[in-house]
Amino acid sequence: MRRPALLVAAVAIVIVVAQWVDTRLQIGSLQQELARRLGEGDAVAKEGRTLARQGQETMAALQAKVGALEAKLAETQSQAVALEAMYQEITSTRDERLLAEVEQAVVIAMQQLQFAGNVEAALIALQGADARLTRSVQPQFLPVRKLIARDIERLKGTPGANLSGLSLKIESVVAAVDTLPLAFEQRPRAVAAKPAVATRPASVDYWRELGADLWREFRQLVRIERIDQGDPALLAPHQSYFLRENLKLRLLNARMALLQRDGKIFREEIHQAREQLARYFDSSAKPVKAAQSTLSALATTDVSFDLPGLAETLTALRNLKFARERSGGGTGR
Repeated sequence: MRRPALLVAAVAIVIVVAQWVDTRLQIGSLQQELARRLGEGDAVAKEGRTLARQGQETMAALQAKVGALEAKLAETQSQAVALEAMYQEITSTRDERLLAEVEQAVVIAMQQLQFAGNVEAALIALQGADARLTRSVQPQFLPVRKLIARDIERLKGTPGANLSGLSLKIESVVAAVDTLPLAFEQRPRAVAAKPAVATRPASVDYWRELGADLWREFRQLVRIERIDQGDPALLAPHQSYFLRENLKLRLLNARMALLQRDGKIFREEIHQAREQLARYFDSSAKPVKAAQSTLSALATTDVSFDLPGLAETLTALRNLKFARERSGGGTGR
């Protein structure tokens, strides 16, 4: 009876030990799983803290941007208010602004006529002023429009109005002065070589041919050729430089006299420039011929005409502005 009891007891002990070992193994596995999950929780917590910090920083940046946008919005609103006020002011004084623009155009036309003699630019300025007045329906502008239309017709009928074209011709000669050949620099024309003579028979007088060949070679040692200009002036290099600069200066003086419509000085400077070209430069060269032709055409041009003045039109404009200022802006407000 003891042995079965011992056997049962042994089996029970084995089962208990096995259960204890299994329990220990399960507890160890649970501990490992718990430790792993605790580690993952710590990592998640750290990541959450990082994200929270980044979120706070992003929120702070967004708040700063919102503040900047609010400041810009306030500035834009203030600018919009200022622009609205300016627009209201411009709208309320559109006629005064129109008169100021027309006056400026007339002043520009006067300056173009007085200082540059540029009739084309003056016409463009006056036509622009007339176009601005045409868009207005104010009856008080009609006298000024009539004066501007009269000035436009007078400028269109002005003789010799192409001063800018004449000035460009002078400028073209000035630009070519440095390349014009001087008279003493011209070289004699080379003598064309005679064609080769066919082989002569032995019966031809050898000594006669030899003498003729020697004579031809001797004549090439000294060559005398007539130059069209009888007395070409010999100039040193530095004198040539000053000669060209003096010619340029005369042409520039002629252009200044052209703009000032001083016919006497213009003709004198052109005459002196032509004489310098004829005396010191090679008249047979094409560039010199072209310059002489241009100066000859300029010498026959009358530049002493008088351009019409615009003082009456400008005075009428200023009187109209003064009258509107005294009456508080009239009907234009």
